[in-house]
Amino acid sequence: MRHRAARDPLLRLAPLLEIRWGRVARAVGLGTATLVCAIGLAAAAAWLIARASQMPPVLTLSVATVGVRAFGTGRAFFRYLERLASHGVALRGMAALRANLYDRLARGGADVVALRRGDLLARVGSDVDDVGDVVVRALIPAAVAVVTGLGSVLLVGIFLPAAGAVLLACLLLTGVLAPWLASRASRSVEQRGAAARGEVAARTLELLEDGQQLRVAGRLDERADGLRAADRRLAAATDDGARVAGLSAAIEAGAQTLAVLGCLLLGIPAALAGDLAATELAVVVLTPLAVFEVTTALPAAAVQLRRSREAARRLVDLLPATDGVPGGPRPAATDDATGLELEEVSAGWPEGGRTVLRDVDLTLRPGGVVALAGPSGVGKTTLLLTAAGLLAPVAGRVRGEGLFVAEDGHVFGTTVLENLRVARADVTEVDAREALAAVGLTTWLEGLPAGLDTPLGSGGTDVSGGERRRLLVARALLAPHRVLLVDEPAEHLDAATADALVEMLAGLARTTGRAVVVASHRLTPLAAADEVLLLGPGEAPGDAARVVARGTHDALLHEVPDYRWATDREGATLRP
Repeated sequence: MRHRAARDPLLRLAPLLEIRWGRVARAVGLGTATLVCAIGLAAAAAWLIARASQMPPVLTLSVATVGVRAFGTGRAFFRYLERLASHGVALRGMAALRANLYDRLARGGADVVALRRGDLLARVGSDVDDVGDVVVRALIPAAVAVVTGLGSVLLVGIFLPAAGAVLLACLLLTGVLAPWLASRASRSVEQRGAAARGEVAARTLELLEDGQQLRVAGRLDERADGLRAADRRLAAATDDGARVAGLSAAIEAGAQTLAVLGCLLLGIPAALAGDLAATELAVVVLTPLAVFEVTTALPAAAVQLRRSREAARRLVDLLPATDGVPGGPRPAATDDATGLELEEVSAGWPEGGRTVLRDVDLTLRPGGVVALAGPSGVGKTTLLLTAAGLLAPVAGRVRGEGLFVAEDGHVFGTTVLENLRVARADVTEVDAREALAAVGLTTWLEGLPAGLDTPLGSGGTDVSGGERRRLLVARALLAPHRVLLVDEPAEHLDAATADALVEMLAGLARTTGRAVVVASHRLTPLAAADEVLLLGPGEAPGDAARVVARGTHDALLHEVPDYRWATDREGATLRP
C-alpha cells in the first residue's frame, strides 16, 4: 500500500484534501436514496399501470398511487440534499488542498520559479479543482452505483432470477466495460488537455501583462500565434474527449436495450406459464429503464478519475522534495544559528538543463553580510534562488535556507499594512512604521491619504519603482527568517537612497544577528559587506559563469581593474 501511494499521485495528495469520510458516506447515502426513489418510481408506476388495466377496486391502487407520489417527491428532495452534501465535500477538499499546497510551497517547493506564471496559475487553479472533483464526480458516483445497482438486481431477481442475471450482466457492461474504455481512450486526451490548458493560461497571462513590451519588441504577433496554436490543441483534446463520451453513451444505450429485451423475452414465457403475474412482468420489463441511471455517470467518473490523476501529477511536481517528489530529499536545513552554507554549488534552470553558475562556495554566519557582484546575466539571481531553496542545485549542497526578496516581488491589491503582513500575520502598526522608516519610506507613508490603511493597486501599479522596491524590502525585514537574500535592492533608486538601503541591510545584520546576501549592480555601497563575490564569465565561450574574484570591497578595488573602473563611475555596471 505504501508503494502504491508513492506511485499514484492521487493517493499522494489525498491527505492534503483533508477529506472527512463521514461526509462522504452521507453523500453516498443521499445519492443512493435518490436513485432508489427513481427506480422505485419506475417500478411502482409500472405495477400501477398494469394493475389499473385490470380495473380493480380503486382502493386496491391507493398504496401504489401514494408510493408513486412519494418516490417522485423523494427523488427531487434527496437529489437536492445529495448535491449539497457532495459539493460540500468537494469544495472543502479544494480549499484544504489549496491551503496545504500554498503552505508547502511557502516552506520550500520544487522548482516553482522555473514555471511560467500562467502555468503555475493553471496548476494552483484548475488542477486543484480537478483533484477536488475526484470525490464528487468519481468516488461518490461509483459508490452509489455499486450499492444501488446491486439492490436493483436483487429487486428484479426476486420476481424472476433469470431476469436479474440479465440485468446484472448488462449493468456490468455499462458499469465496467464502458468506464474502462472511456478511461483508456481519455488517457492521452487528458494529458494533452492538461498541458494545453497550462500553456493557454501561461500565454494569455503573458500577453495581458507584457503586451506593450512585446509590441515594442515586434514579438506580439508571434506570441499571439502561439496562443492560437495552444488553443487549437486544447480544442482538439476537448473534441477527442467528446468522442469518448459519445462511445460511452452508445454502449450504455445498447446495454439498456439488451436488458429490456432480455427481461421481456424471459418474462413472457414465465408469465404464460403462470410463474409471473402480469403486474410483475411489467415491473421486470420496465424497471431496467430506470436502473441504468445508476451507471450513466460511471464513464464520466472514469474520465474524471484520469483527469484528476493527471492534475495530481502536475501538483505533485510543485511539492518539496521532502514530500516525496522524485529526485530525493533536499539536505536538511541547518539550525538558524549557523546561517547559510553553499558547498561547490552549481546553479541553473531545469528547462533546457543549462548550468548558469558553477562551483560556488559560501559560508554565511549570523550577523554576516555577503555581496554578489557581476554583469547582468551572470547568474546572481539564479544563485539566490538556489540558496533560498526555490531552485534545486544542479550540483553541490545547500545547507540552511533564506528568504528570497525578489526584485519584482508581488504587491497585493490591499492596504499597505496588509501587504506588510504577508511576511508575518501579527505585524502591528508600530512594527510596520518602523520597517517603513528603516527603508526610507516615512515621507511616502505620511503622504498617503489613509496612511497604513491606504489600499495599493494590484501589482503595485500606483507606486513608483523605487517605492515598490523599498516596500518589498520592508516586508522582508518583518519576516521571521534569519537569512535574507536580497536581489538588487538598489534598483530604481537614486544613488544616495540606494547606498543608504544597502548600508541599512548591513547594519541590520550586525545588530540583530541576521545574515544578509545582497546581489547588486551598484558597487559603491558594497564596502559595507564582509565579503564580495565577483561573478564573471567562464574560461571558454559558452562555459557557465564562476567566481572570478572574492574579498572585501577595498581588496577588489586594488586587485580587479574592471571592479575599480565600475566603482569610480557612479551608476556604471561591470562589463561582461
